[in-house]
Amino acid sequence: MRGPDIYDDVAAYYRQAAKDGRDRTVDAIGDDRWGTHLYDAESLDALPAGAAELSMGCGNPYLLADLRDGDVVLDLGSGGGIDVILSARRVAPSGIAYGLDMLPEMVEIGTRNAAEAGVNNARFLEGMMESIPLPDDSVDVVISNCVISLAPDKAPAFSEAARVLRPGGRLAISDVVADDGSDLPFDRAAWVDCGSGALEFTEYRNMLTTAGFESVTIDTTHEVGSRLKAAMIRAIRCDRPIP
Repeated sequence: MRGPDIYDDVAAYYRQAAKDGRDRTVDAIGDDRWGTHLYDAESLDALPAGAAELSMGCGNPYLLADLRDGDVVLDLGSGGGIDVILSARRVAPSGIAYGLDMLPEMVEIGTRNAAEAGVNNARFLEGMMESIPLPDDSVDVVISNCVISLAPDKAPAFSEAARVLRPGGRLAISDVVADDGSDLPFDRAAWVDCGSGALEFTEYRNMLTTAGFESVTIDTTHEVGSRLKAAMIRAIRCDRPIP
């Protein structure tokens, strides 16, 4: 029963982070592979402390997305809301940034941080990325920061991202990807650390293509573990109907 077990572990880990107000693991070891080390000082200075302290990703998807005024943006696994707040400011005044998180605690924290930041075009939703509570063809850009690797089954998450994107919509995510041929063993303890659940490069590209994406690029940025890389993944939702 890998799926329920993994989601229990992920929920417990991030529920504790929400309770603590920060990721204690990253904070304790000063690990520059994760979190706010990957954002520029100007962006961080304009954020509430609570949003920055709960940044636990492996990249900066906001920089990848090429956001424009009027875009509708969806952040999968929005946590404390750092990427939602940054995106909401960029697409204002006529755009909207949604944050989706499985934990009501994170939805509450993200909503509070957006209010503190003075952002009124951010919306936080409770839900799973395998069943996004938004209509078909309603989003221009999907972003995410080191969350897809936490899903027990990635295919439904990719399919849902394609479903909510408009034809020609953009996917711009940061995630952990494993070297081809790694054949990582299942390790429940390592899954929450974005290790055991990482897809290999070829598998990642093939899953996105099957879900309805084209022009897929995967560019590595830094190592995060043995045979594991942080990567910037970009893709375009095909014009053809999604299966």
